[in-house]
Amino acid sequence: MEKTQEKMIPQFGYELIRDHLIANLLGKHEQEVLYWAGKDLARKFRCQSVDEICAFFQQAGWGELRVHKQAKRESIFHLQDTIRSSSRADRCFKLEAGFLAEQLEQLESRMTECLEDVSSTLVVFTTKSE
Repeated sequence: MEKTQEKMIPQFGYELIRDHLIANLLGKHEQEVLYWAGKDLARKFRCQSVDEICAFFQQAGWGELRVHKQAKRESIFHLQDTIRSSSRADRCFKLEAGFLAEQLEQLESRMTECLEDVSSTLVVFTTKSE
């Protein structure tokens, strides 16, 4: 019986690229570029539902995304991420915010923006639609 195994990227390697290399390469433009990169990724990896968006976050290694509150024009999501909590305060979550904004924009056919609030225990994403 043949087993198919997914290759896992070590967390440390992911953190090196995501939190250090990209930050150095993008410099003061890191937040803007990552937000638009997240939107671009969402256009390439379209999800058909909020459940699929949450599954994508898990598969991408971004963490566990859950809907906390959902209304017609505003939603709040909580992200329990997989990085070490000691480095969370320094980490930029604009890639995830842009991805989430674009996915919801496509699902709801309304311009959507996403803001993130990073605490020591989780990341809160608030999306607002026109």
